[in-house]
Amino acid sequence: MNYECLTLTITNKIAHLTLNRPATLNTMHPALWRELTHALTTLNREANARVLIISSTGKHFTAGMALDVFGADTGISLNDSTAAGRANIVPQLTDMQQAFNLIEQLRMPVIAAIQGGCIGGGVDMISACDIRLATADAFFCIQEINIGMTADLGTLQRLPKLIPEGIVHEMAYTGRRLPAQRAFAVGLVNEIFDTQDTMLEAALQMAREIAEKPPVAIWGSKQAIHYARDHSTHDALQQMGWLQSGIWQTGNLVEAFTAKQQGRAPQYDDLAPLHSFSEGKYELK
Repeated sequence: MNYECLTLTITNKIAHLTLNRPATLNTMHPALWRELTHALTTLNREANARVLIISSTGKHFTAGMALDVFGADTGISLNDSTAAGRANIVPQLTDMQQAFNLIEQLRMPVIAAIQGGCIGGGVDMISACDIRLATADAFFCIQEINIGMTADLGTLQRLPKLIPEGIVHEMAYTGRRLPAQRAFAVGLVNEIFDTQDTMLEAALQMAREIAEKPPVAIWGSKQAIHYARDHSTHDALQQMGWLQSGIWQTGNLVEAFTAKQQGRAPQYDDLAPLHSFSEGKYELK
């Protein structure tokens, strides 16, 4: 697929997805939803990378949803004039939410590198990432309340699990900007950088460290963290036992110790590609 709203590269097992419409402040055009879904689905299926960095171009990470997302020509028109039209809003929102769900469900860690404004849908996006880095001029805004609506693509569901609920209430009710320094103080971002270049280099260095680890153990860690976030400690410990019994590889431990003794980087197998029933050729017998 030829992308117009983003670029996707893979180098040394590190995937880098970049929003590339700086002239429009990287607003989330309908084409972006299709391209993002395709890119994430492909990465998840092919497993040819071990970590993903999401960054952007220009002054702002993203100014949020483009107004033409809700145009009649996009198929995303929300009709509130009839009960039947309102009933269609649910599956329509579910379809849009799925693009960001794919970030959270990706079989690899996702690092967001954020500069300037991260507004509206941008907050939905970065809330689904595993790690967030930011420049000193970055800010976060639940813009939806400023245009007369409730945020509906994941911000209000994921953000309270990342930062204190009171801060989420403040942002959601007032539409105020959360500047980078305060975002760091409340735990939304891991680290702040003076420039975008230094932030991207830090993201790449972190990605390189992750890519050196065994992918199956990284995947297991991500599964365990997300499960523990949404369940009791007792249930999460039980799930950990089931998870570990499925992914345990003594060979990875042997390789880690051997590589250290030999003074070399350890070598681990990638995750296997995924195959869908829809891709196969079958004969009825």
